[in-house]
Amino acid sequence: MPETGVLRAPRELLFGAGIADATGELARRLSDRVLVVTDAALAAGEAARRVLDSLRSQGLEVELFDGTVPELPMDVVLDAIGRARRTAPRCMIGLGGGSSIDLAKLVALGVAHGEDLRSFYGEEQVPGPVAPVIAIPTTAGTGSEVTPVAVLTDPEAVLKVGISSRHLIPTYAVVDPVMSHGCPPRVTAHAGIDALAHAVEAFTAADRRLPPGTNAVFVGKNSLSDAFALLAVSHIAPHLLAAQRDEPDARAAVAYGSLCAGLAFGTAGTAVAHALQYPIGARTNTPHGLGTGLLLAYAMRFNRSARVAELAAIGRAMGVTGDGHNDERAADEAIGAVAELASAVGLPTSLAELDVAEGELPGLARQALGVGRLIVNNPRELGEEELLEILRAAWRGELARPAPVSVS
Repeated sequence: MPETGVLRAPRELLFGAGIADATGELARRLSDRVLVVTDAALAAGEAARRVLDSLRSQGLEVELFDGTVPELPMDVVLDAIGRARRTAPRCMIGLGGGSSIDLAKLVALGVAHGEDLRSFYGEEQVPGPVAPVIAIPTTAGTGSEVTPVAVLTDPEAVLKVGISSRHLIPTYAVVDPVMSHGCPPRVTAHAGIDALAHAVEAFTAADRRLPPGTNAVFVGKNSLSDAFALLAVSHIAPHLLAAQRDEPDARAAVAYGSLCAGLAFGTAGTAVAHALQYPIGARTNTPHGLGTGLLLAYAMRFNRSARVAELAAIGRAMGVTGDGHNDERAADEAIGAVAELASAVGLPTSLAELDVAEGELPGLARQALGVGRLIVNNPRELGEEELLEILRAAWRGELARPAPVSVS
């Protein structure tokens, strides 16, 4: 019998091919004036046309902000908030990847509580509800459509910064796999492997058993987050390669898996692979999913001694363990399969391939140690030496050529 369970989620989740055509009906429940937040490329394409047509068919006033850019710089966020203050929408619609959805959340926050975003950094610093948000992802990976987090780049900070609050969970999440059709293979790989990292790190997170009512956004692994994490693994890992080839059934499976991974880590949180990615991404200017995907197998190897049973369950959910294999062997098969999948979708296998010098590793470890909410969520205690151990293995590429394990 499960001992405890916590799950935070939007008011409603909608999943299925064509479901984005219901956006107008959903928005009409919330407001008569909306702001659609997206990027310039999407604004000119079929995905935006479908959403805008749905909204206008309901007689809504629609404003469009198409200035989203990757990594979400502070000036873009403030520009979007200023636009919203001038046009006074009562509902924000984030259409796109994680940056567009995060921007919609930040606009909803800025409209409700002011533009001093730095006062909201960290966990549960948002003083109250924000404007409603409808999140419509066009990539399968970030999980932002169901999570309480928005990330941006602040020129006054060394690393990207996050605002984490239950108030930032979108009101509606609309996951239409058709919206990801045609997504470039490279973007599909980075997003999909990041979703897998969300699921794996949520499932292997610390068992923190925080008391009810605790003022923490992320509470560690529990029975509910575990269920969604394994569901995510079983949908993402076997189908990511086919999703790169734009096969519709695979696109749907990975989109569903990404949604489940978001539900898992939006409550349980992530851990060391994500903590290390923050400074590595800033140093190398590489996509977030590339870094988490590269680091994931190394993080799993480091945490193996504390999470053998969980890693074995991940291997079985991936379908890569043999019948009758014990947990020790199944855990190793899971680690090898994750490394192989990352390589198969085109990720580098070592930090050296990103032109990170070995002498930079101690500084990266010190920076990662500052991402406290992720460090405390790791199942093994982390200090600078432990982080260096993971970084050195990843720099050398010790898992670069695991024994072949089928992942498709």
